[in-house]
Formats: sequence, structure tokens, C-alpha cells
Amino acid sequence: MRIATELSPSRYSPTPRHEERHKAKVDRIARQLRQRTSTRPASFKKKTPPHQVPKHGDLRRGDDKIDLSDLDEILEIDPVTLTCTVEPAVTFDEVVQATLRHGLVPIIVPEHKTISLGGSVAGCSIESMSFKSGGFHDTCLEYEIITAKGDVLRCSPGENPLVFQMIHGSFGTLGVLSKLRFRLVRAAPYVHMTYETYDTLEAFQQAIFRHSTAQDVDYMDGQIFSATKHVLCLGRFTEEAPYTSRYDWLKAYCESIPVRQEDYLSTYDYLFRYDRGVTHVSPSSLVGRALFGKLVHSDSMLRAAHRFHRFLPKQNPSVIVDVFIPFSRTAEFMDWYHQEVRHYPVWCVPYKRVHDYEWLTPQWWSGVQDPLFLDLAVYGLQQPPGRNFYKEFEDELLRVNGTKTLISYNYYDEQTFWSLWNRDTYQAVKRLTDPDNVFRDLYTKTCRAALGLEGDSKN
Repeated sequence: MRIATELSPSRYSPTPRHEERHKAKVDRIARQLRQRTSTRPASFKKKTPPHQVPKHGDLRRGDDKIDLSDLDEILEIDPVTLTCTVEPAVTFDEVVQATLRHGLVPIIVPEHKTISLGGSVAGCSIESMSFKSGGFHDTCLEYEIITAKGDVLRCSPGENPLVFQMIHGSFGTLGVLSKLRFRLVRAAPYVHMTYETYDTLEAFQQAIFRHSTAQDVDYMDGQIFSATKHVLCLGRFTEEAPYTSRYDWLKAYCESIPVRQEDYLSTYDYLFRYDRGVTHVSPSSLVGRALFGKLVHSDSMLRAAHRFHRFLPKQNPSVIVDVFIPFSRTAEFMDWYHQEVRHYPVWCVPYKRVHDYEWLTPQWWSGVQDPLFLDLAVYGLQQPPGRNFYKEFEDELLRVNGTKTLISYNYYDEQTFWSLWNRDTYQAVKRLTDPDNVFRDLYTKTCRAALGLEGDSKN
């Protein structure tokens, strides 16, 4: 990653040379797309491994590749307007290190250091400021998009607004995101953590709603350890700290949650507190951590899975899934979960309903009255023979009018999928940005090709 700067002490600003360099990259990608003659699907080659659940037979590994790995510059950090402009291959680790020099951070910082900014838009990343601001994409102001035909579009709420909205959660099926501008927030050097423990889900939700309404904390997430133990993790910026904890080697942050009442972390360490694991950390033994703890983190695990994908299980893969439940339907969902699944902890991230996203159908939105969702994340659930927990989650979500991210295994049939995701708005943008379906459509890419299945569900 390079920072486009003239070494101004107050602001990273793009110079004509840096703007020319960015334009040259965009021209290269656009030219590759215009000159493309292959009829094979295309997807993106990136600097970091994809932060999706690795799958054994994923057909996307054999796609023609559009190389985006050099789109890795921070172009501007503006401490006056509190905005940042980057190319999409820049990682959140790189952005946080750069913005913290100005006392700023992105509003939404996903838990893993090597998640890229572009990947965060395409996959709808969230985190512990989501109770205030929604997803990372809700903090974005402008995109530059290269279409499959090699045209370059500028997209914002006022210019190509439907393209701007539909790029969120499109998983690279609507074009190449080549630049983005997003909002920042002022940050103190440290985060003071306090932990509130509740015996019931009702009390836990009441606390979430109370803090969300009062806006009296900077960060909020939680973990559900059982039907009778729910811990709410509350973070507040602070200029001073009597001590700081680090969880990047022998200790794991997720293991501190149920046993501490308070904690202090540097802001950088807080933002990536889950980089070694959200609910479970390997190695689990102290000896193993002493020897390998520095080597086992999100990036190393994903790179290993990507490189050795042939050894991933063909059947009954472990479950990694994020589901979004309307706040008022959470008790119904968790009653089912405690009875049928019983895998703990469950990571819980409150999520503000900032915008009724165009990529979900009006029929789906008509069943949601809540101002908040709860994102419930289940990691590492082992599937017994004869059960498909992924499909069971999808069926239960239909019952409680929930939805899920598409980074995991997806078993929706085509009709059900498009009853949730808005086919009309998706196809309207697809006709503009990828009329020849170079990048596959969203259903085929996430529900068919990812599972090693050719074509659509009718074939």
C-alpha cells in the first residue's frame, strides 16, 4: 500500500502525479475489459485473500481474472471534511494506521485487518458502530465504477444513484469498484470497555435499545454464551488509560468478555480485537499460543484455506454465517436456536436501519417495522451427518423475516432468492454495467458457482 501524499502535516492530498497513476490503472483495467474476447466468466484478482467462507468446489477459482491488486493507494485523508478517498485494494489495517495519525478512524471497521475497502462495500461489512451508522457502505459518499464494457462511471446519491446503492452487497457482479470516498470519525487514543451481563435475552435487548437511544457509548456489540448469559460490550473513547490490554498473542479478546467487568485497549487494538477469532481462537493451549499465536490470525487462516482448498471438506462444512434479525423477532429466532442449534458463543452486533436498501425487495421490507436489527454471527458450528444447518438457518430466516450475508454457503432456490433480493433493481443496474453477464449474476455467483454448480438452478 502506498499513500499518495506530498507529506503535508495536516492532510494527505493527491498530486497530479498520483491522479495520473490512478487514471493509468483505471485505463489498464478498462482496456482489458474492452478487449476481452473470452466467453468465460470473469472475477477479480486481489492483493489479499477473499474474506468469504472458503469452499472446496468454488468455480470462481477458474474464472478469467481482472487484476485489481495494484489499486492499493490511499489517495486523500481530509481532516476538515472528515473524509478519506482510497483505491479498493487498500486494507482497513492500512487505513486505520494512516487515519489515526490525524486522530481519525473509519466509522465502521470490520474485525479483520486484511479486509479490503472494496471487499467491505461488495460484502456489506458491519461492526460495533453499526448501532449508530449501519454498515460500512452506509458511510460511503462516492464510488468510481468500471463497467464490464470498460466505461467509467462516477456514482453517488446524486449521480447514478441506483448504481451507487446497488453496488453494496453485489459481490463483484455489477462492475469493478476502482475508487471510493467515505466518512471518518474523530477518535481518542484509547477505548474504555465495560461489560454488562444479563440473564435474559429480554434484558439484553432492553439494554441495547437503551444505549442505542441514548447514544451514550461509541461502540457496542455483545456475545450470547447461553440462554441465560448475555454480555454487552460497551466502548467509549478516552484520552487516557491506566493500563492497556493486548490480545494479539497469548490472550484472546473473546475469552476476556465473560470474565471481565472493564478493560482498556488502544484504539488500534480495539478495532482489530477479533482479528485472531471472534468467538473461538486457535491454538487454544497456552503452549500452542506461545509457539504459534503470532502466526495464526485471519489473514494466515484465509491464505492457507485458499491455497489448500482441495483439502476443504466436500460435505458437512463447518458453519460460518451472519444473519440479520429484526429486533422484535430476535426472541423467536433465539428460541429456535437454543432448541435446535445450541452452539455458543453467538456474536451479536446491533445494526441501525439507516436506509431501506434497494437490493432487498419491497415485499421483504414491508414485513420490517423495527429501527434496529441484530446481526447474529455463528462461527465454527460443526454439522452432524444428515443435517444442513446452512439450509435450516435460511428456512428459519424466512419465518422471522430475517436475511443473511452471502459470504457463506447459500442453498436458496432461485425463486426464493429473488423473493428476498430485488431482481428488478438488480437487473436494471446489470443492464447498464454488465449487459453481457461477464461477472455472473448475484444468484448464480453466490448460490451456484460458489458450490461448484454450473449454470442456474434450472439446469
